[in-house]
Amino acid sequence: MTRPATPADCLLLFGATGDLAQRMLLPSLYGLAADGLLPRALRIVATARSQLDTPGYHAFAAEALERFIPEERRTEAAISAFLDRLTYVPLDASDTKGYGALAEAVGETPGGLAIFLSTAPQLFGATIAGLAGAGLAGEVARIGLEKPLGHDLASSRVINDAVAEVFPENRIFRIDHYLGKETVQNLLALRFGNALFEPLWNAGGIDHVQITVAETVGLEGRVGFYDGAGALRDMVQNHMLQLLALVAMEPPSQFDATAIRDEKVKVLRSLRPIDRTGIEKLSVIGQYTAGSVGGAPVPGYADELGKPSSTETFVAIKAHVDNWRWKGVPFYLRTGKRLPQRQSEIIIQFKGVPHSIFDARGAQLKPNKLVIRLQPEENIRLLMMAKQPGLDRDGIRLREVPLDLGLANAFADVRRRIAYERLLLDLIEDDPTLFVRRDEVEAQWEWIDTIRTGWVASGMQPRPYAAGTWGPSAAIALTERDGVSWHD
Repeated sequence: MTRPATPADCLLLFGATGDLAQRMLLPSLYGLAADGLLPRALRIVATARSQLDTPGYHAFAAEALERFIPEERRTEAAISAFLDRLTYVPLDASDTKGYGALAEAVGETPGGLAIFLSTAPQLFGATIAGLAGAGLAGEVARIGLEKPLGHDLASSRVINDAVAEVFPENRIFRIDHYLGKETVQNLLALRFGNALFEPLWNAGGIDHVQITVAETVGLEGRVGFYDGAGALRDMVQNHMLQLLALVAMEPPSQFDATAIRDEKVKVLRSLRPIDRTGIEKLSVIGQYTAGSVGGAPVPGYADELGKPSSTETFVAIKAHVDNWRWKGVPFYLRTGKRLPQRQSEIIIQFKGVPHSIFDARGAQLKPNKLVIRLQPEENIRLLMMAKQPGLDRDGIRLREVPLDLGLANAFADVRRRIAYERLLLDLIEDDPTLFVRRDEVEAQWEWIDTIRTGWVASGMQPRPYAAGTWGPSAAIALTERDGVSWHD
């Protein structure tokens, strides 16, 4: 039975002094408030271990807004009105006795309580118990969970079981911030709002798909987390598999949470397992060494870490979705740190025309390609063949030309919003469409665990690659064996 969606009376923000809160959460909430999109009476109760009072947190939040909100979007009146919504309660989340003060600050929430949990995974159990004991997990409460949600299927189930003891599935909002990006949502509009693409969106029309998430940064203060995770767990398990599912899913019956997530989980369950027998042929792992990024020298991973490590900072995978639509179509996934440029993009490589009428006139055809770029700038580009102007006395010349939909230009009159603005507003308004369901998470982890088991069983170790390059040379061979080149 579907609950009627009601906007929350209060947002309870855990981890309110952390890096994510400063860079994303507070600026997102300010942006929503300044544009009149938050419920008028919504109160925000912030909590963390830092021993601040409410005025002290107001100063902290104001400093974060000054650092991360462009000057043209900051006004004293808007900042003051936003800070008036904020109350701060210091809390050691592991101490269930402290939740009484938190409940007192939250007060009555007949319309609903939205909880955003951005804390270390080892604190999830104690936090959930504390919320329940303080009466903050009632029927009107819903909880948003920031990743990481475990490090494998077993640990993910432990976390999900702990949350499920208090919150039913329809009140659990698992966050993957990639799903809040405009271009990711535009992928659905592109596929299901246009008659042009869907007839070709299958093994008959598409040769292969590439998904790349490239970072130029190294550890950047994430030493404790990243060395225990690696690129496969950090990026592939959540962001990249969600992108793959959106590319490969069947048309949902309607645009709602159940229909969309049902189709995504079908894709994730159709991923062909990559086990020991195929692991060395279908995956490549690497770790960056010293090199140069953006013209500046950077140290290697082991140097940054201060010790040798077998953690992969790069992974490339050739995946298959074994269903009717995608039989035989490879999905090439690639992600890594200290790569030449920061970019996230999806490449849909269509098949070529069955017969070229231009061969005898010296023209060369290239198959059409759809490039969906998520960052640094959001853009959709369709590469098509067109005739080069001229008299053609030496033969017809065709050239690949782009049809661009630069979202910043096409929607210049609409302010571009960061992903967390949408996700926080959806949590507050009780719309779970862009959040991840438990069966999705577990299907993702099941596929990832098989790969990691294969790496261990085959003794695979990360290959070195110089910072500022596109990973180990074996990653190039992964696609070149199929006559495919990475789109760099």
